[in-house]
Amino acid sequence: MHMRGTRSIVLIAVILLSLQIGMAPAASFAQSPDSSSSSSPAGGQAYVREKTPTLVDPAGPTISLISAEPIFDMAAALNVCGYDEGLATSAPERKRVRDEIAVALGKSEKARASRDAICLYIAQHKMTGTLRDVAQYISLSLYLSQPPELEVTADLTEMPPDATQVAEIAPLLKNFADATDLHGIWLTTHRLYDDEADKLHNGLTQMIVNTNLYLKMPASTYDGRRFIVVVEPQLSPGTVNARIYGTDYIVVLSPSAEGVVRMTDIRHTYLHYLIDPLLLARSNAIDRTVPVLKEIREAPLDFRYRSDTVSLTIECLIKAIEARTMDTGIANYKMPVGIDRSSLPKYEHERSVVQQKQEAVRVATMRHDMTQGFVLTQYFYEQMQLFEKDPASLRDTIGEMVYSMDVDQQVHRARLIEFDKESDTDVLVRSKPRKLTGLDLAEEKLALGDVKGAQTLMAQALKQNRDAETAKAEQARAEFLTARIEAMTGHPEEAMAAFQKTVAQSQEPRLVAWSHIYLARMLDLDCKREEAVAEYKQALEHRDGQQDTRVAAERGLKKAYEVRGHSCAVDDEADEAKPDAAQSGTPAPK
Repeated sequence: MHMRGTRSIVLIAVILLSLQIGMAPAASFAQSPDSSSSSSPAGGQAYVREKTPTLVDPAGPTISLISAEPIFDMAAALNVCGYDEGLATSAPERKRVRDEIAVALGKSEKARASRDAICLYIAQHKMTGTLRDVAQYISLSLYLSQPPELEVTADLTEMPPDATQVAEIAPLLKNFADATDLHGIWLTTHRLYDDEADKLHNGLTQMIVNTNLYLKMPASTYDGRRFIVVVEPQLSPGTVNARIYGTDYIVVLSPSAEGVVRMTDIRHTYLHYLIDPLLLARSNAIDRTVPVLKEIREAPLDFRYRSDTVSLTIECLIKAIEARTMDTGIANYKMPVGIDRSSLPKYEHERSVVQQKQEAVRVATMRHDMTQGFVLTQYFYEQMQLFEKDPASLRDTIGEMVYSMDVDQQVHRARLIEFDKESDTDVLVRSKPRKLTGLDLAEEKLALGDVKGAQTLMAQALKQNRDAETAKAEQARAEFLTARIEAMTGHPEEAMAAFQKTVAQSQEPRLVAWSHIYLARMLDLDCKREEAVAEYKQALEHRDGQQDTRVAAERGLKKAYEVRGHSCAVDDEADEAKPDAAQSGTPAPK
């Protein structure tokens, strides 16, 4: 057994290093890149975004078209509580679900009581009487665990502001789902949802291919970023809910009865998915355009565009691309077949007239964007005209576009614009990053491999004056960070002790649950299976409502944790083959 303990000591650092994702109490990472890297913190500062939505599968594909049961449940509750917008033009699945819920309500007083409770909550939490009332619930549903739990999977401080305003609906939704057997309705409806997704697949694929072809960029490879389209037919087909959560781009939509969706809104989000990292990587160069912000103070723009040059520049480039590639409503001119050479000038003139009409529509769209306040759109529109004649990709030419911009010219151009009084609706909602401090910043440093920096920041954070309750919570989290640091620096026994202290001190379910999971995995590698099982069970008892915790603990209960080249089965065979190994102290083969 001493031999096995020695081998697990060698492996423990690898275990923890490979499990950075999901083990921290708050997901945090660099969010404001500098001019040379899309993943490095700018100016030495780091930012944290809202926690990754529950439906994002860390092992899933980069681009996906899915349905999601928590969103289904939330949409069902909205529908039963009077959400009828777009009902006449909705896909048939919407009416089918409403009918099945009506049957369940007719059979059960408990179901009716749960319906009354959730409808009262929704009635009391109307924000504006507009589409934003629905959007806040969709935003929250992205942070709910799978039924039957339907628990919020993040702290309120880690969620979008609109979601936090209605977070208390979660237990009411769980009661409603249980009382009406929404899970059973989901099982009978899920196949139909898949059919709707199948109908959208070709159109979505074609949009992605065409967009990539125009930008001359290959299909995205996995880099931790995801573009997810969620189909939910219970919502109005006239709306699209799009969100950006750091590196995750999510669109929630509903097809019409004819299977039609607003592909332009989906494409807008996909363009952000492609272009955001290209311009975020050149944020320092874009800062040259700060004088432009002074000229758009009266524009009907969202505050983020009037205060952030990078956000403004990204949106202007996307609007220029959309104007250049839009469907103008004017069909392309088709040259007649079999014409003689003498008639060519006539037909060339006719084609030119059609092209001029198409260009006039594009220019009018671009100018409208300018009067909305997106004052760099014309610059990028002209740049994209040149780009279309160049074989290089946008990735290769974007730097030149940014660096060669004459800022004084753009300031002068903006100064001459008479802005609109009202803004267009923005399909996209971007979560706002916040600056990391204290233990959050220490967590970020550790995630980047800066052990000394993490230790320094952790020590500084613990010296700050705090109330007793906060100080206790900070100390427990510091123990969790200490455990990781000890493991990464080759001190597994100290790591185990620190994880055990975390369990004893912390009131945070995620810290406690993952401390139990790491202890269990270490015990598994030390071939102490019974003790490991007890730790996995403890992790389930202290569940934090997140899928990664539950899956990790349940997987550990089913099968002992292993790493490549090391397992208890291999160790047992090795010990039997080399009975003198333990006495000699020589490590057995791995």
